[in-house]
Amino acid sequence: MEFNQRIAQLNWDEITENLNEHGYAGASNVLTDEECSSLISQYNNDALYRKRIIMEHHQYGLGEYKYYQYPLPPIVQSLRENLYPKLAPIGNNWMRVLGIDKHFPESFGELQELCHAGGQLRPTPLILKYKQGGYNALHQDLYGDIYFPMQAVLFLNEPGLDYEGGEFVLIEQRPRAQSKAIVLKPRKGDLLVFTTNFRPVKGTKGYYRVNMKHGVSEITAGERHTLGIIFHDAT
Repeated sequence: MEFNQRIAQLNWDEITENLNEHGYAGASNVLTDEECSSLISQYNNDALYRKRIIMEHHQYGLGEYKYYQYPLPPIVQSLRENLYPKLAPIGNNWMRVLGIDKHFPESFGELQELCHAGGQLRPTPLILKYKQGGYNALHQDLYGDIYFPMQAVLFLNEPGLDYEGGEFVLIEQRPRAQSKAIVLKPRKGDLLVFTTNFRPVKGTKGYYRVNMKHGVSEITAGERHTLGIIFHDAT
């Protein structure tokens, strides 16, 4: 099956409902074992990347990641191009119910044109690598004034087999309330879409904004790789 067909055949009604209700949504077996292994095997091919970040040097956590450079590997480009049109209507509805004067274009190419016109020229898709003891502190991936309110992560290793620990953590910060932790452990090849910085929640007086951050809990054994798909480019 062609990769664009694989994305199109995901249960987008369920994904939309979960994003609206929870701020995140998952789908199983989006990448094959071969695709996961290929992405991991390319980690040391420096020609593919524009920058390497050692997380502890910046107090981001413990581990490292590399930003891809243009042109992106075909599978990374395809994920951006095929996921974005499914998510843009959800993002536009979020802006509408929150009364935010912002509209996202229908195609990924149009979003990229907006980013580049605004001086955001650097690609943001990245691959992350953690060893035993590694973790990622809670954060948001904005990169500039132009940003899309959702992003995706694909899991390239099998929990319980390749690594232990390393849960994906979301923190939901509701106004005037204690924060809520959401802990997820997707399997190899799975996709997780989640809010980049906030989502709407319906209250008694209409919709209000709930901020969210994400991170990774400590890896207690083994090695964990993930592919991050961010749709907006960076300044």
